Order: sequence, then structure tokens, then C-alpha cells
Amino acid sequence: TGWSALSRPLLALLGLAATHDALCVLEICRYPLGMTGGQIQDEDISASSQWSESTAARFGRLDFDNGDGDGAWCPDVASEPDGLKEYLQVDLRSLHFVTLVGTQGRHADGMGKEYAQRYRVQYSRDGSSWVGWKDRKGRQVIEGNRNTYDVVLKDLEPPIIARFVRFLPVTDLSQFVCMRVELYGCEWLDGLMSYSIPEGHQMIYRGLDVFFNDSVYDGVSADRQTKGLGQLTDGTWGLDDFLHSHVYAMWPGYDYVGWSNKSFPKGYVEIFFEFDHVRNFTSMKVHCSNMFSRGVKLFRQVTCFFRSGSEWEADPVTFRPAEDRVTQASRFVAVPLGDRTASAIKCRFHFSDLWMLFSEVAFQSGDRGVSLAARRHAAAALWWITCREDPTHKVDDSNTRILIGCLVAIIAILFTIIVIILWRQVWQKMLEKVKRSFLSITCRSPQTTAATPSLLPVHLCEADGMQDFLDEDLSIEGTNESPLLVAVKTLREDANKNARNDFLKEIRIMSRLRDPNIVRLLAVCVDTDPLCMITEYMENGDLNQFLFVENTKETSQHLIGMAVQIASGMKYLSSLNFVHRDLATRNCLVGRNFTIKIADFGMSRNLYRGDYYRIQGRAVLPIRWMSWESILLGKFTMASDVWAFGVTLWEILTLCEEQPYSQLSDEQVIENTGEFFRDHGKQVYLPKPPCCPDKVYTELMLSCWRRNAKQRPSFQEIHPYLNRSFCLLALRALRTAR
Repeated sequence: TGWSALSRPLLALLGLAATHDALCVLEICRYPLGMTGGQIQDEDISASSQWSESTAARFGRLDFDNGDGDGAWCPDVASEPDGLKEYLQVDLRSLHFVTLVGTQGRHADGMGKEYAQRYRVQYSRDGSSWVGWKDRKGRQVIEGNRNTYDVVLKDLEPPIIARFVRFLPVTDLSQFVCMRVELYGCEWLDGLMSYSIPEGHQMIYRGLDVFFNDSVYDGVSADRQTKGLGQLTDGTWGLDDFLHSHVYAMWPGYDYVGWSNKSFPKGYVEIFFEFDHVRNFTSMKVHCSNMFSRGVKLFRQVTCFFRSGSEWEADPVTFRPAEDRVTQASRFVAVPLGDRTASAIKCRFHFSDLWMLFSEVAFQSGDRGVSLAARRHAAAALWWITCREDPTHKVDDSNTRILIGCLVAIIAILFTIIVIILWRQVWQKMLEKVKRSFLSITCRSPQTTAATPSLLPVHLCEADGMQDFLDEDLSIEGTNESPLLVAVKTLREDANKNARNDFLKEIRIMSRLRDPNIVRLLAVCVDTDPLCMITEYMENGDLNQFLFVENTKETSQHLIGMAVQIASGMKYLSSLNFVHRDLATRNCLVGRNFTIKIADFGMSRNLYRGDYYRIQGRAVLPIRWMSWESILLGKFTMASDVWAFGVTLWEILTLCEEQPYSQLSDEQVIENTGEFFRDHGKQVYLPKPPCCPDKVYTELMLSCWRRNAKQRPSFQEIHPYLNRSFCLLALRALRTAR
């Protein structure tokens, strides 16, 4: 419905979900947790043993760049008769929802041959009680590496909720093994440590055995299942028809945990929930089946008791959901908990028919300070749930308040859209005014420029005598007789150490670059604060604004010519093994005679704030230009730059009239990367621009977005291909003119 289409971005904007809960969208919850990036400290990585000092636990970090590093963790398997007991342990410092693991061997510049062909995973939430992971069919051993350098990623199905994770190589002691590892997921802020439920029951439906047991429960199983978590917190909720499953080749009823009314004389099922500490609970969401034609209905009533100390409080909360005899769709039922404080909750779910089936339970509490990114992901997940709820469901007062809030948000969004449209129309005029105001700044030398106080990080200046600082091979727009227009980027004096190091790193990188299609670094000042760098100025601004405002009548030939220049610059960068990470039209500058030069000075981040999205626990990222492996795995390579080039080419050929994937919200863009990862044919591609030649789209653009990074073309292939296309278009135009 139209309402459903607006739902996810609305809640993300409103931040109505004040916490991140168990309902993790599995496609989104796949961030590297810090072995590769260094967020996990050395002291949080330990091992049962080590082969030598150079192969200690701290070297067990996965290397995504090239896999040729010397370091890895290698256990001393000779000291242990049973190699299965050796392990590499990672302490995540808090509970995490782990969905994916990656492993790699030790290459050692071609000298090493150590890797783990198979391994097991153990995990713990408290550091004392350990559980061996097993897949949904009970298998514990994971197939690992087949060589020393490739990274092998394996989904954890089911995912695990843990603070501590161990990797245990499986070996017959015939060869040494070494491992480098990474964990992927997101922080588990729900706080649920365990739940206790009665064993699930078996249904006989038309001669078919239907099992509703919690088959992935990781606690103790007897008459009741205690001290563990399982299918009610695995992030996957059941289908409308409980005879079918999300998971391939599993038995009927697999997605649900369920009970028969006949086995409970009191007419209710009692479930206990234990949390990490005392929390202020606002609501509980329970995903239920409502296939009443088969004797399954939503619970008639739920009564929840609360405990903060040793005794249960006397005044429970009772809630009755509206009965639905119209639709048999499964849905989440929101149970208000009245801001009650507790570290444990006991809920009694009363039957309204023969059977009661649950597939997911999550809690929301309002007492935690959560990052904006965590709130955003929680909002996306919660709204996805809300969209699946029955549209005929009776709206109570709380839902009415939410509806009013959403309507207010719609008005705010429409107002924002209008402002953006007006802003784009007047931007060029504003830019010219800004240019004229900056022209009053005269830079007599690089040192004078650096000392010029200003509130802005980038200035347009006139520099006299700049030719004395330039290399002979540099061809820029200016003469010795007239001042040279330059761009001056300064670092604020109050910048922190990380910002200062990044600035110096940018200077080091730019000082190496010498190419006609790369913006040149002319001079620097690093002796005194503020630090500054001086680069050549491109008088027509960035390519995005140039195409959108100035050049709306450009032909395909000219547009392809621009892309040829970008491809040439990227071919040069790739020859240096330099990964750009943020290639887009906003980071390409336009000079005289349609000269295009690649840049990335961070100048466009404020102007193009809408092009960047803050991923949980990480910096803002241009997700609409990023490859699936960059978003989900944090992997940036030449191949991911090729993906971004395909998007940049799409921008050029659409004259930058709209943002890539403009029909998708940020959350939907991330979910689409999950479709690329699964590769089931459901991924969404950018459409062919109207003025794009058919072959350029089918042979080049789509090939830049291939799932397998190794199958994408290189810039050494892209540049000549586009050059040929440019020549063919030029010949065609010449023949037409004749």
C-alpha cells in the first residue's frame, strides 16, 4: 500500500523506536566488528596456545587488502594431543548479534602454507558457560580455507548472540594450521540474556507431522527449555502458512515454537525472560500465527509480571489483542508494558483456540542511551514489522498518536523536498556570490594563505608567483603574468589528532599523484597551524552541479567524453594500487574546455550531505555508490571502485537529475545489497538512462555491478572501451553533420 511505502523512512526520520531490539534485519546486521579495522584491541584477542611469538593471538586479524601478510594466529597443536581443543578467542566487550564469520590463512610472502580447512565456533554470553555453534541441521564443523590468501565467508545460520567467540581449527595434526578471522554482525542492545519456555509440541495435520520445537535453543532442554536463547530471538519470523519455512529443506512448522491447549489445564503458557540488568520496559512485540482455519489463533490475553530483585511484583500488566477472524496472515502483536522497571519478566499467554504459535519476541525499553545509528536501524526493523501487521487491526489510542506523528512527519518531509528543489535552483547563483566574496582574499604566497583566518575549510584564492613552486610537467590554467586561482584547504586549529593525521595522510597521497585527470597538489604548509594544502582550482565547480545546472543539453558524445576522462584518471590510480573509496560526480571537478579531474577533498560532504548515510558504529558512507561487499563486509578494492564508476557513469548519462536509487530509502538500499549477497535474482539495478547507448549499459555499466568482484572489468579495460565508444559517437555525429 502507499502507506507501507512511506513507513520505513518515516520511522527512521522520526526516531520513534528509541532502542535497538532483537528484531535485527539480517541483511543489515552484517558489519565487520573490528578485527580487520582495529576496533577490537589486542588485549581482547587471546588463544589457548601459540606456535611462536610472531604467531600470537593478536596477529589473528583478517587481512582484506591482499592476504599476503606474514602474521596470523597459529596454535601449538603439537603440545595438545587433541587439536580440537585449541582456540582463538575474541572478546567483543558487549553482547553482539553475530551473523557471519570470515577466515583466512597465513601467506607469509609465499613462504607459508598454513590455513584451517575446517573449524568450529564456540560462544558465550557470560564468559563461563560455552556453547558449540551448530547449523540448523545440527552440523558443527564449518568448511574453511583452501589456500593461504583467499578470505572465506560463512553465514552463521542460525546467528548467535554472544560477547565471547572462539574459533577452533579442526585438524588431524598432519599439518600446522594458522588462522586470521573477522566477525560480522551488530551490537545486541535488546538486553535479553535468556528465555525459558515449555518444550514445543507436535501437531498432526491431515496425516502430516508438524513439529513446533525450538530446535536451535542453546540452553538446557528438559520438560522446559531454560538458560538459553533460540528461535524466538534469531531475527527470522515465520511465514503466514506455518507448514512452510523460510529455511530450505526443513520440516513443517520449523519457523514456529508452539503449544497445544490440551496440555495446559490452566489455559495459558508461561514464559520467563531474563535481562542483563534492570530496565524500564515500554513494550513487547510477539510474532504470532493466526491461521484460524487450522485451529491456530493469536493469544487471547497476556499477563506480565515484573521482578527487579528477588520477588515478583504483585501488580501485573494485562493486555488483550483484538481478535481477527478476517485475515490469517501472521503478524507482530505489540504489548504495552507501561514503563515498568524490571530485570526479569514473566508472561502468561492465554489460548484463544487449540494452538498458539510464536516465532519471535522482542522488547523495547526506554532507559538506554543509544546512538542515532542504532535508533535508525531499530526504526527500520520495527517499521518493517508494523507494515506486516493486519490492516484491519483495530487502532488503539497509542497507534492514533503514532499515526498523527507520522502525518506530521509527512508534512515535514514534503516541506523539506520543496526546500531542496528551490535550493538546487538557486545554488548556482549562490555559488557565484560566494566566489565573488572569496576573490577578495589575495594569497601572496602559500605561507600567507595558511595564516589567513577563516571559518570555512576550503577557500578560493588568488596566488601570485605560484609558478615558481610548480613542476615543469604541470600544465594548469594560469600564466606568470596574472594571479593564479587556487583552492586552499585548511585544517582547523582545534582539530583532534585523528583529523590531523588524516589531513597529513591526504597530503602524502596527493603528493604522489601526477595525471592530467587528477587534481594536483601545488603546495603545502605543515610547519605551523593551521595546516593547509593548495590545489589547482577548477573554475566550473563539481561535475554534479555542472551537469545539473549548466549543461542540460549535452549530447551522448560529450557525456561519454567526460566519462573517458574519469576512467583515464581511475586507470592511473589503479596502476598505483590506490583505492579511491568515494568516486562520484560530486568528487569530479570541471575546468575549461570540459576538462574533468578527479578529487576527494571532503569539500562536498556538507553540500551533498544527503548522499551519505551513517552506518552503525562507523563514519558516514556513500552507500548509493558503494558495492555490496563494501557495505556489508567493509571491503574496499579496485573492484569496488569499478562499481562506483558504474554509478558515476549512470549519473553522467542522467545529467545528475536524480540521486541513484532515488526510489529507495537508505534502509532499502542496504537491504538491496543483501540481495546481491544472496544472489537469488532479486537484486535491483539502476535502470538504463535514456541517452545511454544500449551497449554501454549492457556491456559496461551492468558489468561494473557484477556480484563477483573478480568478474568486473578493470579500469585498464574500461578506459579503452569508453574511448572506442566516444570515437564511434563522434564519427556518427560527423556523418550526420555531412
